[in-house]
Parts: sequence; structure tokens; C-alpha cells
Amino acid sequence: MPHPFTPLASVPVDLRHARVHEEGWQSWSPSGAYALGTAPHRPANANWATVCYRPGVTVPAGVFQGEGLLALDPGDGSPVRLWAAAEPTREVPSIRLAVRDGIAEVAADGPVKEWTGDAIQSVLGDWAAGLGSAAPRPAPTVWCSWYEYFTEVTEDDIHENLRAMDTLDLPVDVVQIDDGYQRALGDWLTLSGRFRSRAAIAGKIRSRGRRAGIWTAPFLVDPASELAAEHPDWLVRDTAGGFTHAGRNWGHDLRVLDTTHPDAAAYLTEVFTTLRAEGYDYFKVDFLYAGALDGVRHADVDPLTAYRSGIELIREAIGPESYLLGCGAPILPSIGLFDAMRVSPDTAPHRRPEADDYSQPGQDPAEFTGAARQWQHGRLWINDPDCLMARPAVETRERWAAHVESTGGLMASSDRLLSLDEWGVETTRRLLSGA
Repeated sequence: MPHPFTPLASVPVDLRHARVHEEGWQSWSPSGAYALGTAPHRPANANWATVCYRPGVTVPAGVFQGEGLLALDPGDGSPVRLWAAAEPTREVPSIRLAVRDGIAEVAADGPVKEWTGDAIQSVLGDWAAGLGSAAPRPAPTVWCSWYEYFTEVTEDDIHENLRAMDTLDLPVDVVQIDDGYQRALGDWLTLSGRFRSRAAIAGKIRSRGRRAGIWTAPFLVDPASELAAEHPDWLVRDTAGGFTHAGRNWGHDLRVLDTTHPDAAAYLTEVFTTLRAEGYDYFKVDFLYAGALDGVRHADVDPLTAYRSGIELIREAIGPESYLLGCGAPILPSIGLFDAMRVSPDTAPHRRPEADDYSQPGQDPAEFTGAARQWQHGRLWINDPDCLMARPAVETRERWAAHVESTGGLMASSDRLLSLDEWGVETTRRLLSGA
């Protein structure tokens, strides 16, 4: 049952100048500061509410809501106030703010603590620094297959771009194979027909002096996969006895791997120890929201405990020297688990997102949320602003490149490198080199 909202504060505000920062639930959830008369970004449909926002949580009209963090600049010169989850990795309360007659009324449905500061970004940064997390390791530079080839990537595409990195003298540390090498979500060790050997291609990448990286969505299971057919007991159930619904994507209604089941945990360990043994030491783990969905699991634990234990299992399997990048991940419950974190929705070759939903792919939403989460960089992890796309076909490529560069975060290229013109090559080289 949801907890009732308890009043926290009544704060006088300047209606013209006040700003409210909403922190979204996960990587793709819109986050940012709004004027009081602005309508915050909300899901355009029920599927995106599950896949990109906090599932099961709705926000009344005319109300601002942050998931575990909400900051208010009253706009009258008084201090910025931040309400933050008391134990952010264990419980993430929703924090609401509504304005009535010039007074901001703040309430939360769980325990929070209050901080004050001079500006929204600085008080969020002070809160993050106060968590005492170790300084994150620097990120390698990356080439990723996703934004050029999507799920149709082939082994030959990887080889072509690997050669192009040498030809164009690009300082790429990691060559990361994204979605498309596997037969199905869940069947991670079974190749699609477009790849011949994961181990061989990792060896080829390493033979050229670069590191091999690979993508997975470890908590998602395609109902058409062998895993779903052979091991339905490994999947999270709903209270009615069906399967927990992780949203619709790739043309299927997706299910969730129950990493609290000993056999499912052993399988996931096998997946990642195998990939590590094949030579991969950079891991992008995606669609992680699924691991924190409500449901009936083998072990009687809350969803956030199940989520964190699942990530810890992956980290143990890949070893401390491997680099771990999270994406589509619940933000506060992920603290202390990752080297780098995607802090925005996906970018795209276009600016505007579908249905104007700021959780969906597009340069506008990626810039909006990426800039608003800059306070996380270097404190919680290395921020991943998403990939540079510098090919001529990309809309407003100069503006997107400027945003990626401004973050100082993880630098990754995601073009077919031979499609780059002179500006694209020079920009890619410059951002990857940090010059």
C-alpha cells in the first residue's frame, strides 16, 4: 500500500522567479528545474510510464514531484532548499510541491532530510558530496555501434569501424558492441545470425590495442526466448500469478529475470563470467529499471534490495577491474554501484522526441535532463551524456556535440566512422582526445 504524504514545509515564494527542480526516477526520466507556471514533463502513454518513469506512480495536475530529491529556489533571495531521501539506496520517497496563494507546500511519502544552499545545482552537489562516495575512476573513450546500426549491427560492421579508427587516427579506448549480437533478450550467450564469434571479435579488438565492450539488458527477458520457455520459474511474478510486466519494447511485452532465484542468479553469473573470459572488460548494462519493479520474487525482499543485489552479482562476475556503465537505471538506488551512469534519455539524429515526451529519444530531452544532472558528475559516478553523433545526416550536430563536450563526462562516438566528413572527423577526434 502507498504511504500517505506528510507535510514538510510551507515556503513563501516569488511567483515570477521561483524554480523547482524535480529529480526523475531513472536515467530516462525527465529531470530539471521549472518555473512555477510551467507544466512539468509527464508520460504521454502508459507504456512509457512503465519503461521511462517511476512505474505505478502518478502525479496530480498542478503538482511538482521529485523521486527522492526535490529542490526549491524561492526566487526571493532566500536560500535554496533541498529535500532528499534519508537513505537513498534503500527507500526513495516521492516529494511533492504545490503552490497556493504564494506559498509552496511541500510533502513526502517517506523519510527525508533537508539541506540548504545558494543555488539548485550547488545544493544538489553538496548533498551528493556528503554521501561520502569514493571518487569515480576516469572513463575510457568509446566507440559504440548503436546510433548507426541499431539492432541490425553485424560482425563485419564492427571490423570495418575497427579498421577506420586506425585510418582516421581516432583515440578510441573501447569498441563496444551494442544490441543486436544476441539472439534474444535473456539468451545472451546465443548469437544472432549476424555474428560468428564473440570471443574472436573481442580478440581482434584487443589485438589492435583497444578494449572490448559489450551491451546487455540483464534483467529483461523476451517471452520468445529460450530462457522464458525453459525456466518460467526464473521470472518475477505479479500478485495475480502472471508475470510482472516490464513494458513493451522490441515488439514484445517484456518480463523480468528474478535474480533472487538461485538458479537465475547462477545463470546471470555464468553470462558475465563468460563474457569476461572472452576478453570483454567494459560492460554497458541497460534497461535496469526492470530489476526494481514490484513483484513476487523467490526471496521475500523489497524491489530495491533485489535490484542492488542483482547489480552486485554482475560486478562480482566481471571483477573490479572491469568498467561498468549503467543505463535506464533507478538513479538513487544505484549510488555506489557503477563507474559511469547515463543521466539522460537517449539522444537521436533528430531534436524533438515522439509525442513531445521528454523521456523519449531526441537531442532536446537528452540536453534538458543531462544538463540538470550535471551535479552528479564526479560525485556519484562519471556522467554519460550519451553518444556523440557527428555525421552530416544528424540534425543540429554542432549543438549536440557542444552539449556532449560541455558535460566533461564519458565520451563515446556512435557513427559509421567512414561516413564522417572533415568536420565530423575533427570533432570526434577532439572530443575523444579531451583537447
